[in-house]
Amino acid sequence: MKVKYTPIGVIHSPFTELSGMPIQPTSKSSARGYLEIYPEFAKGLKDLDGFSHIYLIYHLHKARQAKLTITPFLDTKPHGVFATRAPNRPNPIGLSLVKLERISGNKVYVAQLDILNKTPLLDLKPYIPAFENRENIRTGWLEKKSEKVRKTKSDRRFLDES
Repeated sequence: MKVKYTPIGVIHSPFTELSGMPIQPTSKSSARGYLEIYPEFAKGLKDLDGFSHIYLIYHLHKARQAKLTITPFLDTKPHGVFATRAPNRPNPIGLSLVKLERISGNKVYVAQLDILNKTPLLDLKPYIPAFENRENIRTGWLEKKSEKVRKTKSDRRFLDES
């Protein structure tokens, strides 16, 4: 079985280098940017402006060879890639929850962006608290490290240095 996706647009952000970027949208260094939705998909934006937050699903186009065990930004010990949000994954798909500011034509203006400029956008979906709300949440190895996410920035650890 072959799986193929067609980008619906491109993400525009101030981040042009992987090193130094925020590692999550809640980082103090996250930024504003916009999504340029390709004209053939622009009708799909109808009624999205009523939502405050949206999920962005995108292709990590600068991700390198997948590693099943990695040392993530918020720890010094290796973990399985599926227990992290590291970019070098078997399928380089990114997910971010961002704040929707406004829509103008085929441009969706967002805040709390943590994505590299010119990243291909695969899909976007509204954040709906009633669908997402969960009780008794556990965060595994991140339990005592989550406070670091707001100030930690990306470094060179996931770049292909060969």
